Amino acid sequence: MKLVHAADLHLGYRAYHRTDPRGINIREADVARAFRELLERAAKLEPELLIIAGDVFHTVRPSNIAIADAFRRLSRFRSETAGTRVVIVAGNHDSPKAAETGSILRLFEEIDGVYVAHHEARRLAFPDLDTAILCLPHAELYGGASVAIEPDPDATHNVLVAHAEIDDERLKLLMDFGAAKLQRNEIEPTDWSYVALGHYHLRTQLAPNMYYAGAIERTSLNIWAEADDARVEKEDTWKRAEWGKGFIEFDLDGGRAVFHKLANPRPVLDLDPILYYDQTPGELDQAIEAAVTGIPDGIAGKIVRLRIFNVPREIYRELDHKKIRGFRTEALHFNLEPKPPQVERRVASGAPGRRMTLREELESFLKARFKPESDSVDREALIALGLRYLHEAEEKESLEGRE
Repeated sequence: MKLVHAADLHLGYRAYHRTDPRGINIREADVARAFRELLERAAKLEPELLIIAGDVFHTVRPSNIAIADAFRRLSRFRSETAGTRVVIVAGNHDSPKAAETGSILRLFEEIDGVYVAHHEARRLAFPDLDTAILCLPHAELYGGASVAIEPDPDATHNVLVAHAEIDDERLKLLMDFGAAKLQRNEIEPTDWSYVALGHYHLRTQLAPNMYYAGAIERTSLNIWAEADDARVEKEDTWKRAEWGKGFIEFDLDGGRAVFHKLANPRPVLDLDPILYYDQTPGELDQAIEAAVTGIPDGIAGKIVRLRIFNVPREIYRELDHKKIRGFRTEALHFNLEPKPPQVERRVASGAPGRRMTLREELESFLKARFKPESDSVDREALIALGLRYLHEAEEKESLEGRE
């Protein structure tokens, strides 16, 4: 028996204030197109189950356009694949703070064959498939699950669907804020035929039958962490996940998973940064142009970031901003991000010195002054984790400052 697992659709997501000829935000149209591709390709697989593990919409109150398009697409999917049941759980983006406010996901229950767990846990039984599904939406888990997270002993196949943040170190690269927590030891994968998770935007396998499907487009606070040319971290602790956007096909009988990569997500490129070291503005202009023109098929319609480290403001002001504006016009979004040098200050002794960066202070403290209670603490791994958190905070602050 076959299921398709998708998550984190974020329909209605908007960014960059660019619109298409219909007046729709281009990023919103991108996400809608990815959703359409997801349903079209899933229909061809003819699965018995389509699981959507939360964050169907980007906001609790999405636009009418996003709602209408989602309802129309799901209705068409059900008419074309009458044998496929659709199971949806609400994510943190779908869940209003007050239960009495009501969830927009209830609307989809009007479609025959669509089952929604929007606020409380829901157990579904499909006797003809000899399958039971336990659905754990965000609101159920946020205050602690009120149901036992255990399979139905009378069903051959048991599927667990949850939208939550699992406490696993592999998931620190791109974890969104505001999700319910779920302890890893609360789930025993061997008790289940499949565990379908939502919330983490990179496809990640936590067990042979336990997956985050990842988002279908790049809609997180830090899209650069899921860029097409994202680099592999050097530390062995941090394993690179699959960066492509798509969905998972899983065979409940054979236990085999297949990842289907979507073709439509818009390219996101985080270019190798430029380090300023006394170049003239003209030389820096040449370096910027070389980085941009070095992209094999150009930047047209893409989302691109290029950072320049240690560049003084007076040098940045003298760059060819007309050419930079041209890059911004050509790309959907071109973010040239200057990072000024560290400010010099005088230390207490009166001698000139450079203020330590926050990263340097953290590393110095953890290496020399931090006294763990246990000798088994891996100090280097702790430093790597702390630096990662600082990086995520800086990225979030940078993104929020441009909105």
